[in-house]
Amino acid sequence: MRPIAIFDIDGTIFRSSLVIQLFTKLVRRKIFSPSVLARVRSFEVKWLNRQGHYDDYINELVQVYHRSIVGKKRSEIIRASREVVREQKYRTYRYTRKLLADLRRKYFTICISGSPLEVVREYNRFLKFDKIYGSELGVDERGRYTGVALHLPSHYKKEVIVRYVTAHHLSMRDSIGVGDTESDIGFLELVDNPIAFNPNTTLAAHAKKKGWKIVIERKDLVVEIDPRKAKFLKV
Repeated sequence: MRPIAIFDIDGTIFRSSLVIQLFTKLVRRKIFSPSVLARVRSFEVKWLNRQGHYDDYINELVQVYHRSIVGKKRSEIIRASREVVREQKYRTYRYTRKLLADLRRKYFTICISGSPLEVVREYNRFLKFDKIYGSELGVDERGRYTGVALHLPSHYKKEVIVRYVTAHHLSMRDSIGVGDTESDIGFLELVDNPIAFNPNTTLAAHAKKKGWKIVIERKDLVVEIDPRKAKFLKV
């Protein structure tokens, strides 16, 4: 039986967020009205200027995405997703890209993302995970989105993994997990070898407390930090 490797995608493998890139593509293609950008942009600018938090920006964008997608054709979202992946699939972190490549044949690989399943599925044609999770929204008989959320796995990643492992009689022995924010703590606590990759403050603090490996990739440099000796500076 192959051990399990669990990865987040956005900010962990992909050097951005799939939902951000998909949202931008849909606005540019005028599938979403350009007017929806205004409020999202204000949150983005605050984050870029270090006057606001990234979570506020991404949460606002996701809410606008969910509202804007109602009535839109699923085929249009899939087409836009393919464009995003075709243009940006190589925009990955070197560390996690190599780690995934090294593990692919020896491990059963799982990715779990808060981005829409449509774009996660298209990206997986390149990444080739054995099992993928993404946010799923309801579609009516005409193939148009209803706005009903069917599955939001990013809200309970630990439970999703436990349910899958139990249902398929898999083992967590020698398992590996890689994540970058506190939403990944749940599944990182399940694995034998958790890695906090480019962690935010909350995950970094948790990793230090638990003695988890911390890895930072910046420009062309990758650094593994001993959590027992890590010192986080307040800014």
